[in-house]
Amino acid sequence: MSFGQIAWLPLCAGITGVGLVLSFLLMRRRGAAAGLRAMAWSLLPVAAYLTGALPTLWQIGTAIVGFVTGLALNPVVWAGVGVAGLSVLLFLISGFLRGRRLKAAASGASSGRSASAAQATSGTSAAAATAGRERAGLPGATAPTQPLPKRTPRDQAAPAQAPAARPGTPRAAGKPAADDDFSDIEDILKRRGIG
Repeated sequence: MSFGQIAWLPLCAGITGVGLVLSFLLMRRRGAAAGLRAMAWSLLPVAAYLTGALPTLWQIGTAIVGFVTGLALNPVVWAGVGVAGLSVLLFLISGFLRGRRLKAAASGASSGRSASAAQATSGTSAAAATAGRERAGLPGATAPTQPLPKRTPRDQAAPAQAPAARPGTPRAAGKPAADDDFSDIEDILKRRGIG
């Protein structure tokens, strides 16, 4: 059947009439919004006939039907569909493998960055300690210092204890334990002739 053999005006008018009746029933049952939407769909066949869009829609429809029937009955087309599916599968697998490789490289780089940052931080603190010793004129000012050991949360939670008194260091009985640090510093300064 070709496009010219169909009576398009009665067909479009009939589809629109049936659609308007159903949209009226739908409006009473489900409300105005559903009824107006159905009415809008019902007016499209008459609008397509009046604007002359029916020949174009006919060609689009016959092209789609021809493609589907050719696809269903042609083994060469099915082979092409299989090759296209294999191509999509290979794209997905390669993307997955590439993502894993990039993730592994990123995690290796971040661990390397954290290690170098820790070394840089310890180097900076060692340089600051050396500079502080040079200013105070303390022994070992030019000797390289070892980085301090990392403190664990248990060490940080433990209360600070006063260092034990060294033998040969005079300590008054009434002084609190925190004064031990200052007395050590005073002794060093006196030996250097500063205090």
